[in-house]
Amino acid sequence: MSVAHDQNTSLPSAYDLPLEDIDVSIAQLFQTQQHFEYFERLRKEDPVHYCKDSEFGAYWSVTKFNDIVEVDSNHKIYSSDKTIVIGDADPDFNPPMFIAMDQPKHDVQRKAVTPAVAPVNLAKLESHIRENVCEILDGLPVGETFDWVDRVSIELTTRMLAILFDFPWEDRRKLTWWSDVTTSNPAQVGADASIVNEEERKKELMECLEYFMNLWTSRGENYEGTDFVSLLATNPDTMEMSNDPLEFLGNLMLLIVGGNDTTRNSISGGVLALNQNPAEYNKLRANPDLIPNMVSEIIRWVTPLGHMRRTALEDTELGGKKIKKGDRVVMWYISGNRDDEIIDRANEFLIDRDKARHHLSFGFGIHRCMGNRVGEMQLRILWEEIMKRFEKVEVIGEPERLCSNFVMGITEMMVKLHPLKA
Repeated sequence: MSVAHDQNTSLPSAYDLPLEDIDVSIAQLFQTQQHFEYFERLRKEDPVHYCKDSEFGAYWSVTKFNDIVEVDSNHKIYSSDKTIVIGDADPDFNPPMFIAMDQPKHDVQRKAVTPAVAPVNLAKLESHIRENVCEILDGLPVGETFDWVDRVSIELTTRMLAILFDFPWEDRRKLTWWSDVTTSNPAQVGADASIVNEEERKKELMECLEYFMNLWTSRGENYEGTDFVSLLATNPDTMEMSNDPLEFLGNLMLLIVGGNDTTRNSISGGVLALNQNPAEYNKLRANPDLIPNMVSEIIRWVTPLGHMRRTALEDTELGGKKIKKGDRVVMWYISGNRDDEIIDRANEFLIDRDKARHHLSFGFGIHRCMGNRVGEMQLRILWEEIMKRFEKVEVIGEPERLCSNFVMGITEMMVKLHPLKA
């Protein structure tokens, strides 16, 4: 889902390149945060941009807010089938998942698992989230430097995943590992050293499948759980999915990544944003009631998943450009969320922003993130409890970022907690 690039190679300024040579799929752009300049130029000069030569082959970049909404909402012209990332799916190992399916199969499978994150279940989840948040925060070393990503961002989202899957608590960190394996390319810079080739990646994911198959078989048709596995195992439309292990694995990969990467990186990115914008942190201290609105602004600002890809099903036109049947079309959410024609002062982090929830991070149309309310709830509760305990979560030094064009990830961020003033 992302691709390697030599970190020692300096990338040129976007404005030093001929427009036709711009390739925003290079993972290092995102790791070094140079992508903002590249997308700024494309939005101004060529909002629907054709890159004829990249490590993935040719593709279209859609960089403006309204154009992205048009593509994301029109599944009859722009297909999600086979893959939703910029590269083509591996024909030898491409577990199908409902986010990479078109109707009607997409709707059937999505509907089966939606009750796990439906409003009636959210009310039950809230107390679990708060209990876990309090336990995590109360266990942190005040006044000492530690890695926020590991101790808070990963731990909280991993606990939430374990609840959503009704997964054995003592093994919950396996979920984080499988999420990282799913979104990694074995060649990518910064990938775990133990994943050195595609065969090892497949091996890890097949172990994930085996583990979940055992959970599946333990939940017969009379099982009344509302977790993801139980819902798939007992819904008449999906209860035969275990007969197609790769399809089961694909949907597991989707649900694990969807519940992990987005919230995890928003938790880290929100702390960083407040440190980079101290006036906004002061606003928060003065008025903690801004937290729900701030959560939406964090999710826009971070844009946890940078892009989604579609394939044109027919010849069409977008932004005055002729797109041919079979062309790859990439919606850069990370760019659309900085489109100042739609979002006022889009390059500023403003926790009291009007209409803060009007962003692209959850997507649009039939593929809109089904767990968006759970993610928002985790962030809201976390910040409510942070503000009860700490004057500041201070970032120490520069965070380390994932080298990826898909997951906008922070892999390590050292912080120091300052207690509330007496």
